[in-house]
Amino acid sequence: MAGIQKILVLLIVLLVIVITLVFSMNNQMSVSLNFLLFETQPRGVAVWIILSFVVGAVLGILITLLTTFRISVSRRNLRKRLEKAELELDKAATPKDRSL
Repeated sequence: MAGIQKILVLLIVLLVIVITLVFSMNNQMSVSLNFLLFETQPRGVAVWIILSFVVGAVLGILITLLTTFRISVSRRNLRKRLEKAELELDKAATPKDRSL
């Protein structure tokens, strides 16, 4: 089953590469981007679009990693608080020896 999965992932990656190459070949018109403070050198339309997807993917991964880290720290703190509360509850629930 793992072999079929690897082959399927490889085929999907190859398909994406072929689609990207076809897209790049069909969109070779040079365009420069004009931001408020600077203007880029002319590049193909495909380069700008692919670059924007890559930057978006990297930013998405970074945001996901930061959120996951924050959640794991929060879970760790909550687990410590829960253990402490359970210990206090166990201490309070144990019957006290009231022998005279």
